[in-house]
Order: sequence, then C-alpha cells, then structure tokens
Amino acid sequence: MDCKRALDASGGDFDKAVKHLREQGVASAEKKAGRETSQGLCDSYIHAGGRIGVLVEVNCETDFVARTDTFKQLVHDVAMQVAGIPTTLAVNEEDLPKDAEGSIEETVLMKQHFIKDSSRTIEHLVKEAIATTGENIRIRRFTRYELGQ
Repeated sequence: MDCKRALDASGGDFDKAVKHLREQGVASAEKKAGRETSQGLCDSYIHAGGRIGVLVEVNCETDFVARTDTFKQLVHDVAMQVAGIPTTLAVNEEDLPKDAEGSIEETVLMKQHFIKDSSRTIEHLVKEAIATTGENIRIRRFTRYELGQ
C-alpha cells in the first residue's frame, strides 16, 4: 500500500515514487535510533589473497532480523568496506582518536562512500536496511588486519 500511495502522490512517476519511499524510510530509521540492539552478527572478510582480513560486529534488535538475507548482506558489505579502505579508524566521529589524521570521510566508516555504489554512504546503507527490516541497526565495532603491519 505504501508503494501505491507513493505512486499516487508522485502522479505516477516511478522515479519520484522511489525517491519518496526512500525519504520515508530514512525518516522512520531516525525514529528507531534509540532502540536497543542486542542481537546481530559477526562476519569476517578475507581479501587480496589472504593479505587483508576484517572482523565486524553489526547489531540489530532481534535474532529473526539477524538471520535475514538483507541483514547478512549488509554485514558482509560493511566488512568488505573496512577491508577496502585502509584509512578507516572508527565507526562514528565520536569514536575517532583525538590524534587521528585524515578527513572524516576517510577515517569514519559511517561517513565513507560505499565502495560498491559511491552515490551512497555507509550511513545511508544502514538507514536503508533499517527501513527494510523495521529494526534499529548499529555497526558496533570492527578490526582490520593487514599482513606485515
């Protein structure tokens, strides 16, 4: 029904309807931000012939959502993002070390452009997953290992 209402509101323009639905999803994601996230998944990603490895923990509200393909894909994409951007130091700005060098977009995971689609940030990716699953989702922590460092 949301899709039908969005199409009606946009005068039948499919692209405008999709944009409208995304905006609604982001607004609903912001409403869920205060909810507790005690379930989730840990995932690993190994890249470059075993030279780079990442462990990531992403939390959600229920184990039901943690088992969905949407959530699993999000967690894997986050792990791949951390592996692909060696300057990533923290999940959020408030977690960034005081002596960190580099721009916010280089060092803070949530502010980085998604490596698979540079038109979106990791923050947008998480908000879209929140809108899709209906639960609050939070990237809790990550660790990046690189051979020889």
